[in-house]
Amino acid sequence: MKARAIDVRQSIGRVLLSSIFIGGKKLFSKGHRIEGDDVRMLESEAMQDVWVAELEEGDIGEDDAVMQVASQIGNGSLEVRSATGGRANLFATEPCCVLVDSELLKQTNSTNALVIATSRNFSYARAGQRVSTVKSAPFAVTKRQLESLLSLVAEKGAVLQARPIRRPVVSVLYTDPVSGERASRLFGTIMGQRLERLGNLPGPALNSIEEETAIADALKRLLKSRPTVILVASTTSPAGPYDNVGRAMERVGCQIERFLAPVEPGTLLLLGYKDDVPILSAPGCFRSAKPNVLDLVLPPMLARYRLSSWDIASLGQGGLLD
Repeated sequence: MKARAIDVRQSIGRVLLSSIFIGGKKLFSKGHRIEGDDVRMLESEAMQDVWVAELEEGDIGEDDAVMQVASQIGNGSLEVRSATGGRANLFATEPCCVLVDSELLKQTNSTNALVIATSRNFSYARAGQRVSTVKSAPFAVTKRQLESLLSLVAEKGAVLQARPIRRPVVSVLYTDPVSGERASRLFGTIMGQRLERLGNLPGPALNSIEEETAIADALKRLLKSRPTVILVASTTSPAGPYDNVGRAMERVGCQIERFLAPVEPGTLLLLGYKDDVPILSAPGCFRSAKPNVLDLVLPPMLARYRLSSWDIASLGQGGLLD
C-alpha cells in the first residue's frame, strides 16, 4: 500500500488515509470512501488536497484479508462475522469451552500483518459470545504476508477450538469425616451456583463418610450413571493421592493424573480418570463462589476434553486468582 496526496476533485472513489477534522469536528473517518457529495463538502471547506491510501499490485484489502484468516483459524461451534475497520469476529454458536493453542497464537501474531485476540484457554463461552477477533494492518496486507499466515495455520492446525458443551451430567460426592450430610449442607448451595454459571444444573449427588471403603462404594454408584465428571467435595484437605479420597479413587480403578495445581485458590487439586470419566477433588474450593481452580478446569471437562497433567501445569501463568 502507498499513501499520496491528490487533488480533492480527483478523489472520488478513493479511500481516506486519515480522518478529516474541520473546526474540531470530525467530518470523515479514516477508511471512508469518498463520494461526489463529499468532494463538494470538502471544496466548501476550502480543502484542495486529501491524503488517500492506494493498494498496490500484490496487496489484499483489509476486509478480505481478515475474513480469509478468520475462516481458517478456528473450528468447532463457531460463526465468523465481518466487522468494520478491517476486523472479523468469531462467535460461539452454542455453550462451549474455548481451547487455544497458545504457541501457534504467538506465531501468528508475529507476522506483523494481522493480529488475533482470543478468549482465555479453557474458558467457558455462552452461545453468541465473541471468542476471538482478527484485526488487519490498516487498509491492506501483502499477498505474501497473508499466504504465509494461512500456510502456518494449515500446517499447525487451528489456533482455537470451540468445543461444545452438550447435556453434561455432573455428579457430586459430598464427604466429611463425621457426616456426608454436613458437607452437603456446607457446599450444596455454592455448588449449584457454580454449575449454574456454567449453564448446567447439578446431577446425581451422594453423601459419604470420609473413609476409603465408603467413598469407593459411593464412587462406584455414581459411575454407573456414566456422568461427564464426578466432583468430590470434601471438608478436609488431602495429604496427597494416598489419603482416603485418593486411595478410594484407585480402589475403583481410577488412574491418578495429577496432584497439585499451580492455582491459588485450588492448589491441592487431585485429578484422576476412571476410563474417560474425570474424578476431581479440590478441597476448600467448594466453600466459596469466588473464582478458583474449579472455574478453570470445569469448562474443558464439561466439554469432554481430557485434561492432562501438562494442561494443569500450564495454568500457572494467571493462576493467582485472588
